[in-house]
Amino acid sequence: MGTRSYRPYTPGTRQCTVSDFAEITRSEPEPSLTVSKHRKKGRNNRGVITSRRRGGGHKRLYRIIDFRRDKHNIPAKVAAIEYDPNRNARIALVYYRDGEKRYILHPNGLKVGTTIVSGPDSPIEIGNALPLSNIPLGTSVHNIELYPGRGAQIVRAAGATAQVVAKEGNYVTLKLPSGEVRMVLKECYATIGQVGNLDARNLSTGKAGRNRWKGRRPKVRGSVMNPVDHPHGGGEGRAPIGRSGPVTPWGKPTLGAKTRKPKKPSSSLIVRRRRKASKRGRGGRES
Repeated sequence: MGTRSYRPYTPGTRQCTVSDFAEITRSEPEPSLTVSKHRKKGRNNRGVITSRRRGGGHKRLYRIIDFRRDKHNIPAKVAAIEYDPNRNARIALVYYRDGEKRYILHPNGLKVGTTIVSGPDSPIEIGNALPLSNIPLGTSVHNIELYPGRGAQIVRAAGATAQVVAKEGNYVTLKLPSGEVRMVLKECYATIGQVGNLDARNLSTGKAGRNRWKGRRPKVRGSVMNPVDHPHGGGEGRAPIGRSGPVTPWGKPTLGAKTRKPKKPSSSLIVRRRRKASKRGRGGRES
């Protein structure tokens, strides 16, 4: 679990860093746990582009991940650690004692041959899944449910971890990777430990082609477009955007403007908001 760089024998390899894949133990996915993945290319059900700059990229098979961890009190043995093209975290193939196979997110430090288990009475060990009410204060967790039985929805990216900081009544308070402090129902399940592949954030693309492999198309600044294409467009030479602040192509404020619904029901569960992103001036990146 580290990074690897190249000699600068081409412009693309000069700044390029890639994962060394040292933790990977199997190169082919489990056929019974893969399905065909339809590539939407940023289109909706009418074929209209709703998410710009999507399309192309390498074909992928989707790996079915067990985010619920609902096989309680049945031990499972880690059989392999694999690469998943659909996420920056690694995945672990586990064989349950009853013969079933499943994929889980690979926690940092989980080795092949280790036995894991989920359930209220599981020991506090890396890879085990328990209700938040049974996890001691100060424990690092990931793969956290927001609603009991729905499956994990937060803290699933490579290197992500949350901390159990308090318990009161029917809720457990967590400190999330963003800095937000939030209450979650105590019946929700979480997995002990930190998501693996910690060096994912240290990788450097090196060239635009690697983003094309991932299905990301080129991005063009609004200030270099024509007025018909973007509110920032037009003018002679390098013109300012001509507004009080940067906006999206559809005229909505962007680059720091809050988009969360003010009356969202779960806002009452947020104890402290996440850290504010650094403010970028007019010379920063535009939509």
